[in-house]
Amino acid sequence: MAKEIPRFLPAAGFGKNVTDFDLRSASDADISTLKDAFSEAGVLFFHGQELTPEQHIEFAERWGQINVNRFFAAVEDYPQIAEVRKEPDQQINIGGGWHTDHSYDEIPALGSMLLARELPHIGGDTLFASTVLAYEGLSSAMKETLERLSAVHSSRHVFGVRPEMPGEMSSRIGNQEAALQDAVHPVVIEHPLSGKKSLYVNPGFTLRFDGWTAEESEPLLKFLYGHITRPEYTYRHRWGDGSMAFWDNRATWHFAINDYNGQKRLMHRITLEGEPLRAAVG
Repeated sequence: MAKEIPRFLPAAGFGKNVTDFDLRSASDADISTLKDAFSEAGVLFFHGQELTPEQHIEFAERWGQINVNRFFAAVEDYPQIAEVRKEPDQQINIGGGWHTDHSYDEIPALGSMLLARELPHIGGDTLFASTVLAYEGLSSAMKETLERLSAVHSSRHVFGVRPEMPGEMSSRIGNQEAALQDAVHPVVIEHPLSGKKSLYVNPGFTLRFDGWTAEESEPLLKFLYGHITRPEYTYRHRWGDGSMAFWDNRATWHFAINDYNGQKRLMHRITLEGEPLRAAVG
């Protein structure tokens, strides 16, 4: 299946499909090429991979340290791999709204490698949005305004102890008492790899602008959320057997579409540790 080097095809205005390439045989030079593509594209889509859990972990470790997810159920015997599971009798999926992973951490994750294990016959696509392209599409005045702001992010309202947590989530989400941390990040960051400017707020975990009330923050956040999800900044990914998406949390959002009730969908996710975020300057 593999060729000597990975080939890249555009997915949208961002993102790249990596074709005719077997991750199990990736050389150091291949990894270097993939890292350059990842920095530029924001998300890489691999196809037809046949990775064991051990090989999934081995490939991830060539990019950096693995972040062991503290809320998701793990694959048995592989704590490094989180399960993103929905059974046929369950109504709620994981990730069914626009978000970027781990923005609630003081040092947010670099990104995640999501590998398809069992797919529904129809549905279960994932949407992606480029926060880099969305920033570039703003007016100069709006850019200047946002570059002066920071925002508060939290996991409490999503993963924390709360009476409205649906009972069917109890087998998939745990360790709720650990959802205590909040974090403050610049609204416009300088991407650690590409150096490009990127919007760093999201509907899943951003509460408000730092120093603003939630009510004061709502109109501007609502505008940004609508702007980032404009068609020209988004891409819909259709999964296939052995598909893996590797996205950058500092450059993209994602949204798992919940349109396959009565069917099973099982994905294996490995998340990589990131680095402190810096505010964009000038």
